[in-house]
Amino acid sequence: MSYDPHREDYQRLGLRFARSLDGKDPAAATRAFASFSRRFSQNRDSLPQSDADRAFHLVAEAATLIDYELPFADDDHAEQLIDQGHHLLDEAIALDERCHDAIRMKQAAESHSFESYYDFLASNADSVRASCEEARAQTHDESPERALLEADIAMRPYYRWLATQAGKAVICGRNREAIRLGEKLLDLDPQDSSDVRFTCAIAYAKLEDEAGLERFAARTKPLMRAGTEDAWMQLARISLAHKRHDMDEASRLLGRLIGSYPHAALALTSQKELPDGVFARLAVAPLSEDELILAVSEGTVLLQEGRDDAGRGVLGTWVARHAGLGSSWEGRR
Repeated sequence: MSYDPHREDYQRLGLRFARSLDGKDPAAATRAFASFSRRFSQNRDSLPQSDADRAFHLVAEAATLIDYELPFADDDHAEQLIDQGHHLLDEAIALDERCHDAIRMKQAAESHSFESYYDFLASNADSVRASCEEARAQTHDESPERALLEADIAMRPYYRWLATQAGKAVICGRNREAIRLGEKLLDLDPQDSSDVRFTCAIAYAKLEDEAGLERFAARTKPLMRAGTEDAWMQLARISLAHKRHDMDEASRLLGRLIGSYPHAALALTSQKELPDGVFARLAVAPLSEDELILAVSEGTVLLQEGRDDAGRGVLGTWVARHAGLGSSWEGRR
């Protein structure tokens, strides 16, 4: 599951609060920490925090408005949410000029094209990495476990920067660059907290590189959930089979995808498009209906290739027609 901004906000303050209790009587520290969750939710300002922590909290609030509320708002309410979100990002940058998440999110709204946004991300990636590595070098904690988490949190803005850049590279037709960025990010974060492997699967399908996709699938196999390939990888395989006109294999793979996710036939028939998450890929439950809807939306670059009379791409029309054939698909793997 991709980054949850509110969970990260909780982790940041939890770490700082835990450090403030070091050296205190263990019983008193335990009692104090027992109140942390309540204070976090009801009286956040009573907790120790830096300007960077406050800035990230504003980013989390902006992410809720822009990524999770805006896509479902009516036109009148949408404008208000956009204004509120941008105001929160401006406040975050005022508090912390190195709040890279806020800078990246604000630029997404100000860029006039995908290409200009991609160029902004590419031209600033090295400086963001240097900034995050400097922050990581300054981390310190008596607990090795907390030290690891603190170091990881310090690098997350750069990981999200690279993941966003890889996603935009696919949209801009820079599929080899998307794969290069994805491989780089996986080297830095083998647990793939950004889910950049999903982006890479789409890029390999766009390149029609079946051998490359198989090598990548082998590399990322340890990240599979419940022994099931994610929807992005399965869509990539379906796309490649369809492009080589192996319709039996494409049908078999489609059946396996439908059997992997609840209510999959409906999601594949409707093929809803969602706005990309600005903070990060939307955080949804693994192998859920929401995850499939998200994958189908991001897979639009495959589904809508070569638009046909139905207004969908050739693959999109085929998938919608075959996914809607009936309940016989359900349960197939």
